[in-house]
Amino acid sequence: MSKPSSVLAFDLGASSGRAIVGRLDSEAGQVTIEEIHRFSNDPVRVGNHLHWDILRLFHELKLGILQTKHLGYTDIESLAIDSWAVDFGLLSANGELLGNPYHYRDHQTDYVMEKVINLVGREKLYAKTGLQFLQFNSIFQLYALKERNPDLLERADTFLMIPDLLRYFLTGEKHSEYTNSTTTQLLNATTRMWDKELLEQLGLPCEILLNPVPSGTRVGSLTKEICDELDVASIPVIAVGEHDTASAVVAVPALEEDFAFLSCGTWSLLGTETKAPILTEPALAWNFTNEGGVYGTNRLLKNIMGLWLIQECKRTWEKEGKSISFTELVRLADQVKPFQSFIDPDDDMFLNPEHMPKKIQQYCRDTEQIVPQTEGEIVRCILESLALKYRFVLERTEQLSGTTYQGLHIVGGGIQNELLCQLTSNAIQREVWAGPVEGSALGNLVVQWIALGYIANLREARKLIRNSFPVKTYIPEDGAGWQEAYATFCQVASRSRVK
Repeated sequence: MSKPSSVLAFDLGASSGRAIVGRLDSEAGQVTIEEIHRFSNDPVRVGNHLHWDILRLFHELKLGILQTKHLGYTDIESLAIDSWAVDFGLLSANGELLGNPYHYRDHQTDYVMEKVINLVGREKLYAKTGLQFLQFNSIFQLYALKERNPDLLERADTFLMIPDLLRYFLTGEKHSEYTNSTTTQLLNATTRMWDKELLEQLGLPCEILLNPVPSGTRVGSLTKEICDELDVASIPVIAVGEHDTASAVVAVPALEEDFAFLSCGTWSLLGTETKAPILTEPALAWNFTNEGGVYGTNRLLKNIMGLWLIQECKRTWEKEGKSISFTELVRLADQVKPFQSFIDPDDDMFLNPEHMPKKIQQYCRDTEQIVPQTEGEIVRCILESLALKYRFVLERTEQLSGTTYQGLHIVGGGIQNELLCQLTSNAIQREVWAGPVEGSALGNLVVQWIALGYIANLREARKLIRNSFPVKTYIPEDGAGWQEAYATFCQVASRSRVK
């Protein structure tokens, strides 16, 4: 009997991170996972700027490695990191970190996107990169540094995105991974290499960018210093689909070749997997993104604001002395009369407000709707609006891909909100298949096993996940009521700042 293979995944989200050990029993065709370490990921405001506490995150990675040892996992064959996209750190020529990375919600990029578009041209920039226009993309962060902090950019020798940077701290080796590199809006969607013409046009340094390595590449091992500090054996480190959405899509347990997915968490990412980028005029007009996937795939998708809206409302209410759990907020929302008011979740006013509930009320007031007052009414407004926005994006995804999807696969922590899953099924009037919860971590794990030779390919990996974790099916309800609500939502959203 062969021994199960154990690997370690670090899955870093915008609000928390976790270390998960995965065990693959090849004979049984089963994967089991154990969360061994969880930690918060709190941005830090210094003066007028918002930063990631990157050294704290590195400390948490080391604690995760220690915990694997303490729990008796002495046979870890590899480890890998995935995280959110777009953010990065800069290293000096001697390999020192030049300051804490900026948070993508920092205001340094306000109005920068418009400047870059005016310089390059919207159509040309999209034709080159195929990426959705979001003000926090890496291209706009770098241009903001050039304008507002040029000394930092001039001192930079190497550009590393968050997982690349943390890997460098662990291994001492510098590599850029492909899927995350595609989120910068600096990588050419056709050549899959950095677009030097674009960089030169914007006056950004080409030499700080490393050629991307494919997902599944071994990129080093724990340094001797790390091994001595933690008293562990050296562990190989693999570059997986390091953009967490890339890993989440790997874990979609689809048995069909063509499928629609929703990675649901702080952000919602809805789209499909394609063989090549879709760079058509409608894709540009609708601001869809083409991000690199693992093993030569492309992710055609749309970023939607997601559960950030509820997270920020909860944070605001807690500051006001109201301690309400997410479970209680969903229960209150379920008791509220439906279809009272809607928001466009992607309106600019919701990107990083000081008081999210007041912004939602303002939006409803400005669009001449009933203004939600209670916590339950506000959360109901958010959940219904998200479900209807999912329908809006799903229908456009079908038009762009030329494919009709029978239902929607949802993965990620958001599936624990069963009300949102049911509302989504109602809104799209199709089945929703929810699971697994740990989408990004599972995608991280199975790419490691593919790299190690235990799994043959992506299709086999998805079958393995389908056989190992439950998937809950939601059946649509109240078709007439939701059709009317969708018409109202589209009217309201047409008056939004963001289409």
